[in-house]
Amino acid sequence: MPHASLTRTVRFSAAHRYYRPDWSAEKNRVAFGACANEPGHGHTYHCAVTIYGPVSAERGMVMDLAALDAILRAEIVEPLDHQHINHAIPEFAYGAQIPTAEMLAVYLWHRLSPRMPAGVELMRVRVEEDETLSAEYTGA
Repeated sequence: MPHASLTRTVRFSAAHRYYRPDWSAEKNRVAFGACANEPGHGHTYHCAVTIYGPVSAERGMVMDLAALDAILRAEIVEPLDHQHINHAIPEFAYGAQIPTAEMLAVYLWHRLSPRMPAGVELMRVRVEEDETLSAEYTGA
């Protein structure tokens, strides 16, 4: 049975702020520039999720697209779309992780990986803030 990868991309609009409450306002400005400004700023994110597995002889797919779309909607779009990430996601609250593209990719990996059906492997989560900035996480 052949194996293949499949990538599905979803979009969500969200705001975030890079800020450490244990640092002074000046240290935050030096470290994060305008990204430290209140109340934060927004992006239309693109999140590309790549899976890998055997291609079903019966259906010609690695995974049913409706099932994959439901997982992406539940784990990415519904919790993040039109939200302020620092306020909506406890892992990114002020004093926790900084909601960079890198850390969002890691966070989403850990949300998505356990949801994959038997035989299907999550290969990559790519988070794009815009056409000039993206991060990928491969579980390593």
